[in-house]
Amino acid sequence: MSSSLSTSGATPFTIAHIAAPVRSQVEQQLRQAITSGHFLPGDRLIERELCAQLGVSRTSLREALRQLESDGLVTNIPHKGMVVASMTPQEAQEVYQLRAVVEGLAGRLFAEQATDELRTHLSTAMHEIEAALQEGILEDLVVAKDRFYQILLSGCGNRRATIFLQSLHDRIASLRRLTLAQPGRAQESVVEMHRILEAILARDGQAACRACITHVEQAQACAALLLTQAGRGGKSQGKNKTS
Repeated sequence: MSSSLSTSGATPFTIAHIAAPVRSQVEQQLRQAITSGHFLPGDRLIERELCAQLGVSRTSLREALRQLESDGLVTNIPHKGMVVASMTPQEAQEVYQLRAVVEGLAGRLFAEQATDELRTHLSTAMHEIEAALQEGILEDLVVAKDRFYQILLSGCGNRRATIFLQSLHDRIASLRRLTLAQPGRAQESVVEMHRILEAILARDGQAACRACITHVEQAQACAALLLTQAGRGGKSQGKNKTS
């Protein structure tokens, strides 16, 4: 098994033709660019450049940016303009705490009520996670984990939880990549997700809930350490690879 992950296989940011409704299309493309790591926390979002790339008016762009600002993905800094939002340790703690609660609920509901077909799909997604870990490409691992969560949420039977959890994942997308890139964290994460799957296949809702919460709490601990180091002027590791 490979012991490191790299970002060499990351999908580049591509510009597609924008169709109506324009604002929604612009918002979705910018959201994807941010959550995929094309734009990183602190990066400026220069209007004239984005308008030229997307082929849209400043009005449509600004409407999309306002929505992303309300979602916490971008922030407007005086005399600088819109930038990709960063997170304080306190903000990250709050998001991870909420994520733990919602994912715990989703895990319990899935274990108790998901169909056999969905359980099979979840097992397949776990195999994809293992394959991505072995290949050592960070972006492939992130995509595989996202697939696992999509199946988990589709089978939990709570649409509001699905929408809310997706917004939380968007908010901490950059941190998720950084934590997975830390030495040993990717391997630990996969082990934790195995425990989630095992509880679900056993139809043990309480065990699935606990496993989901534990998984998020471990990610939170790693993220808190990274943010603390950054606050002290420490060097963030793992942007390119992890052990």
